[in-house]
Amino acid sequence: MCLPLMAEGEFALVKHHLEAAIKKSDLSNDALHNENEGYAMLADLAVQQRDEAALRHYAPLIEELARRDGHKLYQAIAHRACGVAHRLAGDYVEGEARLQQALQLFEGLETRWQIGRTLRELGELAQAQGDVTAARDYFSRALAAFEAMQAVPDAERTRAILESLA
Repeated sequence: MCLPLMAEGEFALVKHHLEAAIKKSDLSNDALHNENEGYAMLADLAVQQRDEAALRHYAPLIEELARRDGHKLYQAIAHRACGVAHRLAGDYVEGEARLQQALQLFEGLETRWQIGRTLRELGELAQAQGDVTAARDYFSRALAAFEAMQAVPDAERTRAILESLA
């Protein structure tokens, strides 16, 4: 069973609150500690929603800030967001390059859930290119990562995708 992503209205509400928090002059008393975190969350939400316009808007913002601050986690999130944006636009070569950069950074940080999510994005890219063998490999690796950390919803989504490839 494929679980639904965040409903469109929920995404708009979260997006609205994050944007408002980022615009505040003093974020020290808010849940957001800096604009990096806010833009990273907005880019990640856009990835989950497959919102190409939001990806094109937020990915460059988080990429610039993460590069400026030398923040590897947010650099990886930016690479993944750019990779998904390129895949959605049909630019598979650049999409794969950006997703591979994200994967390399996440692996260096040993962020297992982020690794699994990026492997799933690489699976979707391979599937979009009609490469079922590569897609199956990426989805299998993502599933193993999610199962190892008991990320049940992600494991179920990924398992459903794998089953649809059979």
